[in-house]
Amino acid sequence: MPKREKSKGKRFKLIHKYYERTGFYTFVGKNLKSAILPILGIVLVIFLFNKYVYNINDGLHHFTETFSRGTVLAVFFISETLLGLIPPEIFIAWTKKTGTPIINLAILATLSYSGGLISYFLGRMTLKIRSVKEYLEIKMAKNLANTKKWGGILILVGALLPLPFSIACVAAGMIKYPFKNVVFFGLFRFARFAIYAWAIFKVVH
Repeated sequence: MPKREKSKGKRFKLIHKYYERTGFYTFVGKNLKSAILPILGIVLVIFLFNKYVYNINDGLHHFTETFSRGTVLAVFFISETLLGLIPPEIFIAWTKKTGTPIINLAILATLSYSGGLISYFLGRMTLKIRSVKEYLEIKMAKNLANTKKWGGILILVGALLPLPFSIACVAAGMIKYPFKNVVFFGLFRFARFAIYAWAIFKVVH
């Protein structure tokens, strides 16, 4: 076996042992399990609510008639920048009732991704405000600790799983994690929107 391949194999084993020792696999496993249930739960709740309580399609139609496309996108962008205040699933369902669902879904994913990148710089900025820095260090202690241990992998987890992507990015900014890595791992945010849309679009017509 060439020296380069041996070196790569040794490096992979070291990384594997590190993630195993720090509890990364347990963390991801728990969140994968928690990710499946919310997706199924959201679809089931939408289905039951639509069938027995209120026609969601009519509600979304009213929503699209009441608020302009620009307003909806602006509210979503603010939410995705400020710690993911509103569940993105609501907006994904909204796209299905628009004239161009795929285009609007792509715009949502882009806004969510961009919001995360802005959150990174908000995290950097908080380091200059002592009171805010101290508050977030207490509020986000676990996120900061995990980001220091696992770096970009946690950004990837935040992008894919039902965890606030913005919080992961803020934590990355606070520990001054390389921005180029946040840009790369954050791209998986687009995959999350595609998966959720596939599930939600089956219920919303």
